[in-house]
Amino acid sequence: MPSRNVRLRLNQQPSALKLRLLSYNIHNGVATNGYHHYFTRSWELMLPHPKMRRNLSSIATLLRDFDIAGLQELDRGSLRSGFVNQAQYLRERAGFPLAYCSVNRRMGVLAQHAMAILSRLVFTRVTQHRLPGRVPGRTALVAHLGDGADPLHIVLVHLALGSSSRLQQIDYLIRLIREYTHVIVMGDMNCGERSKEMQLLRKKTDLHLASEGLPTYPSWRPKRHYDHILVSPNIRVDQVRVLRCPFSDHLPLAVEVLLPRSLHLSRLSHSLPVE
Repeated sequence: MPSRNVRLRLNQQPSALKLRLLSYNIHNGVATNGYHHYFTRSWELMLPHPKMRRNLSSIATLLRDFDIAGLQELDRGSLRSGFVNQAQYLRERAGFPLAYCSVNRRMGVLAQHAMAILSRLVFTRVTQHRLPGRVPGRTALVAHLGDGADPLHIVLVHLALGSSSRLQQIDYLIRLIREYTHVIVMGDMNCGERSKEMQLLRKKTDLHLASEGLPTYPSWRPKRHYDHILVSPNIRVDQVRVLRCPFSDHLPLAVEVLLPRSLHLSRLSHSLPVE
């Protein structure tokens, strides 16, 4: 989209305190319809193909309904994505004024594994935290929103596959989150709500699991609750749901929350041409 058609306007006092958030592991825009596809279609994760671009366009359409989107398993621009920065592509197509993308693992020209936060509200800052674990590359992104003394913190994570590494990462997150009053944690945690890791997180913090009992994996027959959204007690969950979208091996998790009136957030309104 031509940048000259984008107009941003800052509104310091948004009329509503309701926030719509989405957490989605997009699997690099590769749809999976069965476990055998991890083998028979593994090349789709390594080489560009037209279906990836079509899936990304469909994901962008989905994202337009949300204020903040936390995305995992993107590519920032390498051979496998056709050198498309997927965070930038989705930001432009979905009409988000702001985006922050973090590369977790760099594999040169072959792959640029990344996470991203897309937002219609202003970040005062974004901090990146390298998580511990056996295999390096896992990251937590924290978006700080609000100009008051006690802002809102959006924490996006994608935890390790191994339990021992996940426990180290959960311990890190517990120490990080304890510094915040208003916090929303979301992402692919690669473990269920009854797992030792999730039990520890909930026991050592005052976070409430908003997405309890909602399986998101695998997308073609969801049985496992790997994707989670947790909120602090002062944030009220108005609605939470899993969206049935066949664009990844995970399903997206959507939540609407009501924020405390003490929070002062700045919203960016925008006008983009319809394609």
